Amino acid sequence: MEKILTKHPDGKKGVNIDKAKYDAIKKAIIECLENEELSYTLLTKSVKDKLGDSFQGSVGWYVESVKLDLEAKEVIERIKTTKPELYRLKIDNIR
Repeated sequence: MEKILTKHPDGKKGVNIDKAKYDAIKKAIIECLENEELSYTLLTKSVKDKLGDSFQGSVGWYVESVKLDLEAKEVIERIKTTKPELYRLKIDNIR
């Protein structure tokens, strides 16, 4: 099983996760953010709905880990001026 070491936007240590699970969560996050900005809660719910019962493991934990990695890689960004904070794709770095 291939693993991937995630990054953290604050330079903290990332986590090693299964690459297939990383790819599935990443794809779902990007698809969920393609047309709208979402709070963390709505993003996690949307990813869970998109993956259905096919995903083995804690979707919430994987969403958090992959979301932080995508923030660090500047694929998505956190809008800190909203309450709750929202997430959106960064146009220049999609996929």
